[in-house]
Amino acid sequence: MRKPKGIRMVSALCLGCFIVVIFYFNSSLKPEHLWERSSGQKTRRNPLQSLYEGDQVESAVQAVHQGRRELLEEACRSYTRKRRVLIPEDLKHIIVDDQHGLLYCYVPKVACTNWKRVLMVLTGVSGDHKDPLAIPANEAHIPGNLRTLSEYSTSQINQRLRSYLKFLFVREPFERLVSAYRNKFTRSYNTAFHKRYGTKIVRRHRPDPQPEALEKGDDVSFEEFVYYLVDPATQREEPFNEHWERVHSLCHPCLIHYDVVGKYETLEQDSRYVLQLAGVEQQVHFPASSKSTRTTGDMAADFFQNISPFYQKKLYNLYRMDFLLFNYSVPAYLKFR
Repeated sequence: MRKPKGIRMVSALCLGCFIVVIFYFNSSLKPEHLWERSSGQKTRRNPLQSLYEGDQVESAVQAVHQGRRELLEEACRSYTRKRRVLIPEDLKHIIVDDQHGLLYCYVPKVACTNWKRVLMVLTGVSGDHKDPLAIPANEAHIPGNLRTLSEYSTSQINQRLRSYLKFLFVREPFERLVSAYRNKFTRSYNTAFHKRYGTKIVRRHRPDPQPEALEKGDDVSFEEFVYYLVDPATQREEPFNEHWERVHSLCHPCLIHYDVVGKYETLEQDSRYVLQLAGVEQQVHFPASSKSTRTTGDMAADFFQNISPFYQKKLYNLYRMDFLLFNYSVPAYLKFR
């Protein structure tokens, strides 16, 4: 029976919409054919082929990453019930390096500044800078310097998801959260965050705030930050800022099959592994991080001392999927158990 004209028009519009169907299971796919670099150099294996053929990286490292992939896949099967399609908004955190066949989902507070610097060197947008650390941190975050997957057509997106090496880096969720708080709310130079978020937090979660605090928002306590996060009104009003958004909401690891799940706890080793797979370990080195200012587990424990078990539980429930998907244990310093 012929469909009414209105239904046909709606169907056509839906087909034309920019929606990426991601019900592909590239864990079972083999790497696609050899690809040629845009510079016209001879063809070579792409990073995904290096991962599967496995003759360039020591087997012990490969075994670690295979274990992480399997744990993530099992957690996705166990804890997610509904699959859905990805939309362009879901892909804004995935940076594309077409020259080397890489897709990197960046997670703030998990060495993303240095990874963006590395990718700027690899893609040539860094100009004369060959040392990632020579690129100012603020330049690494300028929109448009690096392309994201959301900027491509549907067919181009699916082709890259099938044939490029997809990787992300994760971190113990509460260490990442404390790191975000320290950086955005305790540094005097972050006035933009103080104005946008700090004033709102003070207004909502501080009894009898002083006029100066309402105006500046530069003295938010960690307890007030926690109240803000677990308040249902927060996410009803707007999405979380990327610095404290959950990793599974930024990178969608149960919809996109990541080939490498790097961890902040093994950052140097895992970064070297990705660069080896890409065949660029002699071209660029991942910068060593400064351990003197790094937020540690002990530091996170100190911040949680004044959080009641009730709010600890609420906060854990908020970040529970990141703990489960990336195999992080419930911190021993939490009191709600």
